Amino acid sequence: MLGSCTNHRSPPVSNETSETDTSYGDGLRGVADVDEARVWLNERNIQDIECIVPDIAGVARGKMMPTGKFFSGPVMTMPASIFAQTISGDYPEDDDRFQHNPIDGDLYFRPDYQTLTSVPWETDPTAQLIHDAYTREGEPVETAPRNVLKRILGLYEAKGWEPVVAPEIEFYLVKPNTDPDYPLEPPTGRSGRPEVGRQSYSISALNEFDDLIDDIYDLSEKQGLEIDTMIHEEGAAQMEINLRHGNPLALADQVFLFKRTIREAALRHDMYATFMSKPMSNQPGSAMHIHQSVVDKETGANIFSGENGEETPAFLSFIAGHQQFLPYVTCIMAPFVNSYRRFAPSSAAPVNVYWGYDNRTVGLRVPYSSPQARRLENRVPGSDANPYLALAASLACGYLGMIKGLTPDQPQSGDCSEKQKSLPRGLQEAVALFEENEDIREVFGNKFVQTYRAIKQEEFETFMSVISPWEREYLLLNV
Repeated sequence: MLGSCTNHRSPPVSNETSETDTSYGDGLRGVADVDEARVWLNERNIQDIECIVPDIAGVARGKMMPTGKFFSGPVMTMPASIFAQTISGDYPEDDDRFQHNPIDGDLYFRPDYQTLTSVPWETDPTAQLIHDAYTREGEPVETAPRNVLKRILGLYEAKGWEPVVAPEIEFYLVKPNTDPDYPLEPPTGRSGRPEVGRQSYSISALNEFDDLIDDIYDLSEKQGLEIDTMIHEEGAAQMEINLRHGNPLALADQVFLFKRTIREAALRHDMYATFMSKPMSNQPGSAMHIHQSVVDKETGANIFSGENGEETPAFLSFIAGHQQFLPYVTCIMAPFVNSYRRFAPSSAAPVNVYWGYDNRTVGLRVPYSSPQARRLENRVPGSDANPYLALAASLACGYLGMIKGLTPDQPQSGDCSEKQKSLPRGLQEAVALFEENEDIREVFGNKFVQTYRAIKQEEFETFMSVISPWEREYLLLNV
């Protein structure tokens, strides 16, 4: 939201970020292999392991198993349908482009030991371990979000490039809400009063939730997750966490785990933490801004800056790629019907794919920085987006711009909050664009595109089956 990137640290100028560059080696997060995992778990007397995998919506699926069974049992399996499930637990109907597997056979899951860490909110010593999905033949499952991101990173690797990203995730704290017919409300802080106004960057408003914030930091530290900064955002009880820059896969893992952590911390204090894009109609939406740069794998130099610090053609093409292709991947950046309520004119949320220098009214912002820290901030994704898919989609746009040598339009220096350009206004329109673009189908693979489209269409049909309060308010007695 407004001013959200003032605390962003500059991306590295050397090639120090890699798939192993998390908190690996600090003893809190990540080991090299199964032998080190056995030692790590024994030292901490870990009795159970959560074997997890992020699904299309970013929900943690998997199995809990005793540590002994994890090392002695067969490879973990789950039905293939977990990557064709909607947010409501339904499955798409077959059509001419999407067909489910009628026998719903098993997929095979291999642990990525670099993600091993504790589950500090559990009462018994418990670990969590992210897994990757494979077919029986050992091929990566095309519809698994972590594999989708790896596919896009492979395109960069083939060119000798390595992306560096830094996500910023916004979320709301709300009162517990067990009846979905009632609107959400801000929670009560330590003063005993809920927020009613807008408190951007207010330290006192942040202090209202000191105990909760302490728990978030404590739980994060025990998992080896590094928070760069935390601020109070524009909305009532709306917060933002900025993560340190690094390898996209490692940062996607961190966002995935942070969401679990923040929800658990909030529950300790009789609150909900929600990453809905637009949870309250009278409050700003929540975004997941993505800062992106690209370094040369051999030299470690930022390819967006030339020898004399000037912008390179690659940087301008990276921007142009976002301008041209963001409309085609908006259904990933804004994955649910609710997501499009955030795209409102005259708000802090972008309604366009214009670009500009230090301009927060455009979808693509170039922060002022030193040449080695030159980067592009994509302000389109919502906080409800799957971090693996959002990073994959944003990097895919930049990649296509660079390999095609695209040129952006002129940067915007004025207020563009009323200027709508290109972004679809609803989920159905966005999904249609996603499926129709040949370049997008090629970089993501037809299997993923067709499956994702089918899931989103099914979710839209589920939404359409619910009668909203607006309809009862204005149609019941007037039509």
